[in-house]
Amino acid sequence: MKAVVFDEFGSPRKVLKLEERPLPEPGPGQVRVKLILSPIHNHDLMIVTGHYGYKPQLPHVPGTEALGVVEKLGDGVTNLKLGQRVTGGASAAWAEYYLAGAQSLVPLPDGIDDATACQLVSMPLSAWRLLGELQVEAGEWIVQNAANGAVGKIIAKLAAERGVRVLNIVRREAAVAELKAEGIGDAISSEHQDWQERARAITGGAPIRRALDSVAGRASDELLDLVGEEGWLISFGALSGRPMQISADNLLFKRAVVKGFWAAKPSSFHTPEQIRGAIVEFVGKAARGELKLPIAEVFPLEQAAEAAEASNEKGRQGKIAIRGS
Repeated sequence: MKAVVFDEFGSPRKVLKLEERPLPEPGPGQVRVKLILSPIHNHDLMIVTGHYGYKPQLPHVPGTEALGVVEKLGDGVTNLKLGQRVTGGASAAWAEYYLAGAQSLVPLPDGIDDATACQLVSMPLSAWRLLGELQVEAGEWIVQNAANGAVGKIIAKLAAERGVRVLNIVRREAAVAELKAEGIGDAISSEHQDWQERARAITGGAPIRRALDSVAGRASDELLDLVGEEGWLISFGALSGRPMQISADNLLFKRAVVKGFWAAKPSSFHTPEQIRGAIVEFVGKAARGELKLPIAEVFPLEQAAEAAEASNEKGRQGKIAIRGS
């Protein structure tokens, strides 16, 4: 079968290549899935460059979430059927066929479009878990940057359902309009010199208890500057590619807490049953058309390197995805 492989860490454009590999055989509790569509997440690219929280043994086939069709059942698998359309976390998904634990896969109704279906677990679940770990109540404020990203939009919508107020920071005025078109308000573009004053005007002086930072660099301190006393700054990413910069004034005199969030780590805030319930809820929302996760462009396996490059482009209206043959 065809699979995307890298045998050294580095720029995806340089190290990703297509190879013929043996068809994987499912072990007990596993299934073999024929790939339909796999989104390219930031962490997928970080794994390729060697800058993620773990380094896989090389050579390695990337891809951590996918939509596919069950093609073969391993021993003991009773919760899935051949030909069933499934989504969920996976390993080595950028291939014509990949293996996945049967318990980690989610069967899908036919009404969910492929673009949404292939993204239905990783980002929504990260947003749901992160919002729960913030420990905020209805009526309280949080602030997030990169608010026009997929996770940012989901956080804003989930927070609204809970009555939590969200100040959404983006880097382009056009992104403010994009959010408004999806029903997400309280947004400010940081391209304006006085954006922090505008942000404070939106909250009406109410304290902001939590900040979600997906950018790092100077953006970290800019967010912390908005947070009230004893507030938290949660690092969720580093889109700027730079280390976090935090001033001593903001950290010390606010008695602020700075911590990280990594969705790959098991949750101590939510039980497995709660997590499974959240996934069922996402599937229901997608089936009702309440949750849409767009794909901007789709590439074949043969163009995985080009797909990775496209994933770094700014202003995309959705994820880049890789399709099976």
